[in-house]
Amino acid sequence: MWARPKRFWKIARTVYVFDLFELVDHHLHSCWLRRLLHVFPRSKRYRDLSGAVRLRLALESLGPIFVKFGQVLSTRPDLIAPEYARELARLQDQVPPFDGAVAINIIEQQLGKSITQLYAQFNPEPVASASIAQVHEACLFDDRGGVGQKVAVKVLRPDITPVIEQDLALLSVGARWVSRWFADGKRLKPQEVVAEFDKYLHDELDLMKEAANASLLGRQFKNSDQLIIPAVYYDYCATKVLTIEWMNGTPIADIAALRAQHIDLPTLARYGVEIFFTQVFKNGFFHADMHPGNIMVAPDGRYIALDFGIVGTLTDYDKRYLAINFLAFFNRDYHRVATAHIESGWVPPETRPEELEAAIRSVCEPFFNKPLAEISFGLVLMRLFETSRRFNVEIQPQLVLLQKTLLNIEGLGRQLDPDLDLWDTAKPFLTHWMHDQVGIKAFWRHIREEAPDWARILPALPRKLNALVDEKHQQEMRDAYVHLVKTQQKQNFWLSLIVFVLLASVLVQWLWYFF
Repeated sequence: MWARPKRFWKIARTVYVFDLFELVDHHLHSCWLRRLLHVFPRSKRYRDLSGAVRLRLALESLGPIFVKFGQVLSTRPDLIAPEYARELARLQDQVPPFDGAVAINIIEQQLGKSITQLYAQFNPEPVASASIAQVHEACLFDDRGGVGQKVAVKVLRPDITPVIEQDLALLSVGARWVSRWFADGKRLKPQEVVAEFDKYLHDELDLMKEAANASLLGRQFKNSDQLIIPAVYYDYCATKVLTIEWMNGTPIADIAALRAQHIDLPTLARYGVEIFFTQVFKNGFFHADMHPGNIMVAPDGRYIALDFGIVGTLTDYDKRYLAINFLAFFNRDYHRVATAHIESGWVPPETRPEELEAAIRSVCEPFFNKPLAEISFGLVLMRLFETSRRFNVEIQPQLVLLQKTLLNIEGLGRQLDPDLDLWDTAKPFLTHWMHDQVGIKAFWRHIREEAPDWARILPALPRKLNALVDEKHQQEMRDAYVHLVKTQQKQNFWLSLIVFVLLASVLVQWLWYFF
């Protein structure tokens, strides 16, 4: 009962200690609130540090949920200034592991058997630890009862759900305050941002969802020469326990080790871009947490993806407009970018395309004057997000993960190959995808896909049209009846008024005559 007020007090104290008031001072549209902040006492403990550093330290002191929220914000330069985005990107999700005996107890409760019955070998010492879960090394039994397949066992932290619910509730309150008191509150949609963050966290709390995500990605990239997805062992999975194939590989950030293994780094960088665009535009389902800690490289030069708690999905509508925008950028067709934003509803409908086009051109042209290999699509996006504020571009929550993943992919690619030409790698893929979606092949494919529905709908079409006509006729009769009743009511009103006036006149004359 007292946990939430106590937590709120800790947050308030953290805001004071790290002097975060200046972060909101210029964004409040209420003058009295700004005056109140100016007379409020300020802490001088971290005054020598920049506002961005103070914010990062404050989030780290508040714990793993706020660290995760800061990591999400670091990918949203449309919400925060670039220097804050860069600083929040340094946040690390590092949490001490919990006792291995507690992990074993959770596994036994979830799977209904003792640890010795479930695994031929189980190491109680975790090999990795994060804010939501930790991972243990184990081996399954083989067909003869001996040591078989090596696996990774992921176990949720005990009692993590109440902590998450408490912090999410406080974040939701803060989002409502931002929406109400900040000048940009409506455009930034803080409550929707927190709601999306809430969804991601709750998805991570159900390891069966992660198992399903891994299985789907595994089917989509089965026999791929670019990406390996570990197999899932569903007999050893539950809400709080996930067992997947153990992956041996080199961390993607260990460039020296990759070179020592004679891995083709430029090819690996290109693979990353192609995998991203395949997931987004072909499958509409993508791994959305592709930071270096979740990616390894196999000895044969393929990527190994891990941790499938956060995935993103896109509708055909989203994919079409994304492809149009990407291709328009590649072709420097800024007018098409502007009209695509207006058509998709991302900007107010009264926005003049010419003004938006001019703003986009001013952002993109300086980049295109550089060699293509030196262009950072991530920086282009960041500048565009800054420009978007002037045109009240509404934040698209469903695209947050996509933006984050694209920035991660480009960062990883440039680490592997500083000369990576993201544009040259992506443009042929997008061109082929658009041709496949709007060309003759796409037309006949849609015909084949819709034919079964047409076979069912066409025979019933005359009856449905007749019913529609009858319904329209009946509606016209009802409208005519209502009009007639209203007309009659008006006539009755005026007739009653005339009779009343006449009676009143007669009454006045009668009183005048006798008195």
